[in-house]
Parts: sequence; C-alpha cells; structure tokens
Amino acid sequence: PKLLNDEGDVMVLRPLAYSAEADLEKFANAMKFPIIPCDLCGSQEGLQRNAMKAMLDDIEKRMPGRKDTMIRAMTNVRPSHLLDRKLFDFAALDARLTTG
Repeated sequence: PKLLNDEGDVMVLRPLAYSAEADLEKFANAMKFPIIPCDLCGSQEGLQRNAMKAMLDDIEKRMPGRKDTMIRAMTNVRPSHLLDRKLFDFAALDARLTTG
C-alpha cells in the first residue's frame, strides 16, 4: 500500500504489508539478509509492537484466518462505519431517519 501521512507531506510505502512474517523470514534467510530486531533502537519508548504481535498471534492460534480477515477489513472502509464525527455527519443521519 501507498499512503499519505496525516500532515500530507510524506508518502508512506508499505510494500510488505500483506506478506506473512514467516514468509519474509524464510526469504531473508534464503537470501542471507541480516535480521535486525525492531527493538534495537532505544528511541521508541513505550513501543507496544511485541505485545501487539503476541496478541495477534494468540488470536490467530485460537481462530485461524483472523489475521487475514483483519487485513481484508481495512480494504473496504466506509466513513460511516468508523464512528468518527469528523468523517461522517451522524446528526444528519439521525434527522433523516426521524423525518423520513
């Protein structure tokens, strides 16, 4: 995926977002790429990457296929489903329902 940051001045590329970590690890090992841990840099205090990874792995173990479902769910996002008043006018929706 190619995304624009919130400030609109940086393009974020995530070419491996849909790749399974195990597949990436196998490929990196086959190519003899060095594996550098994400937590090597101490500049990211409070990083929850490992906790989130453990949680997702646990969900996937108990309910196989859920990781793929979560990824697919992010591809068909509708502003009205996000409960964010800045993205969708819920008050107007309420008015339409009561007057319609």
